[in-house]
Amino acid sequence: MELKTPIPLKSEHESLLAEIHAAGRLDDGTGKAARLVARLLERHFALEDEFVFPPLGLLPDLARGTVEPEMAAAVVMASKLHDEMTNLLAVQRTIVAALEELMAVAEAEGHPELVGFAESLMLHEEMERDVTYPTAILIGKYLQLKLK
Repeated sequence: MELKTPIPLKSEHESLLAEIHAAGRLDDGTGKAARLVARLLERHFALEDEFVFPPLGLLPDLARGTVEPEMAAAVVMASKLHDEMTNLLAVQRTIVAALEELMAVAEAEGHPELVGFAESLMLHEEMERDVTYPTAILIGKYLQLKLK
């Protein structure tokens, strides 16, 4: 069984990246700030695709009570997430700081839509920190118990 990032999570990240890349094409301070956010998000999202999101793809099966030996890869991924949590949260703080800068510059330069977008991205990062990461870790712990 191959662990895969759930399509809604993958689509959301693609949409967020498309929007920040579009903002990065602006030829002003807002564009410069958006390009920094884009670089930070690309690296951050790549890590999430590597070991945070794939265990979440097991949720429908786990909710039905299905546990298979091939799901053990999620235990390894969740363990890596647990080990990398401090680093991931530090990167999130850097992203939020970059988003705050984007908001300030966008407001000053007359791009109110990007202020709202930056606020949405901050909420996205908060949701990952408070919901997504703990869920992925719990999936790993649950599978570790069930697969013993």
